[in-house]
Amino acid sequence: AKKKKKKNSEIRALVDDRNEKTGRKIRDAEVSKIPFMIIVGEKEEKEGTVSVRKHGEGDLGTFTIKDFVSLIEEEVAKTIVEF
Repeated sequence: AKKKKKKNSEIRALVDDRNEKTGRKIRDAEVSKIPFMIIVGEKEEKEGTVSVRKHGEGDLGTFTIKDFVSLIEEEVAKTIVEF
């Protein structure tokens, strides 16, 4: 089996591994103003995708990892202010 080397996209992430229901974790992340949430359940793991939620906008749908990284890179590019 070949190992694939993944590019480090320099995205900082936190994992909420508390023994709480998903809805509670989503609410807590919204209250904490976490910009993006990635939800990975059995379906997403099997399909190699992630379910994405954005603070203040809600569910953005299902993305491949590559598409999610592109979304984050676009968001970062929009928020960078040049001096």
